[in-house]
Amino acid sequence: MSGEGSGDSRPVESKPPSEASSNGEESRAGERAAKAPGYARYFDLPMNDVPGKRHIPRGFAICAVAIVRLIAKCLFRYKVDGKEKLEALAGKTGFVVVGNHTSFLDVVFMFLSIHPPLWPRFIARSTLFEKAGGILGWAFALLGVIPIKRDSADRTCIKRAARFLKDKEPVVIMPEGTRRGKSNIEPTLHGGAALIARMGKAPILPMTVREVDKIKQKGQRIRFPKVTVEFGDPVLLSDFGFLPKEERLEGCTWYAMRECFALSRRCKPSEVDMRALFPESEDFSAAFEEHPIPVHDAAQLAASLEG
Repeated sequence: MSGEGSGDSRPVESKPPSEASSNGEESRAGERAAKAPGYARYFDLPMNDVPGKRHIPRGFAICAVAIVRLIAKCLFRYKVDGKEKLEALAGKTGFVVVGNHTSFLDVVFMFLSIHPPLWPRFIARSTLFEKAGGILGWAFALLGVIPIKRDSADRTCIKRAARFLKDKEPVVIMPEGTRRGKSNIEPTLHGGAALIARMGKAPILPMTVREVDKIKQKGQRIRFPKVTVEFGDPVLLSDFGFLPKEERLEGCTWYAMRECFALSRRCKPSEVDMRALFPESEDFSAAFEEHPIPVHDAAQLAASLEG
């Protein structure tokens, strides 16, 4: 009787560790892609026209924005002040738009004030994409919204945002992270907005939406105040070199947010009590009083970028 068995007695060739590791990473990447929702295919695409790149289909966005704009114009008679500052930068550079967050509706008016001429790329927490069985995720993705994992250093989001800035798209961030006075979370400031601006080599453009918080207040009926959106002057991270290196990003974001609150309250930035607004964040008032930050004209900045 022969000694042949049913198994293969040939020696198994082992793969080099580097190749095995590479295959393992590819396998994990494939698994993540298989688990990703269908709308995730749009997360890395530009929303605006970028030479040589395919953009997100804009049919849904065009229709949705047209309907919302008509309603907003009729009900709230909103207007935009300082839009020439945004228009001066449009097409010349990407820029990070920052604003104070008082209502879930302020993002609507921010969107309408930026488009046209540009489609804004809002950053929103990833859990919102899962609402309504993923329907909201499809809507957000087709509107160019970038998901971010809350309470974590989401490198994927940061890299995406920086890449969109380099493609001359506007990225919109609410540095407070939550609506002021609408949750138990105390708003705090971090350097995320300035970090994205640094990686994307882009200026920061402060803005605010006034009266939007009066539309629906707790326990009261819906009101229809006249809403005003206003853009401020661009802020450059390079102006904060006098701060210690580890404080520059947070200091720049702090300064930009003070500009937002000054626009909101129609007052001088120095009159904004940032310590009261952000008691858990570092206060840079003394530093900026000693080292005044230069005010940049958007048109002149755009001209210098072209040169």
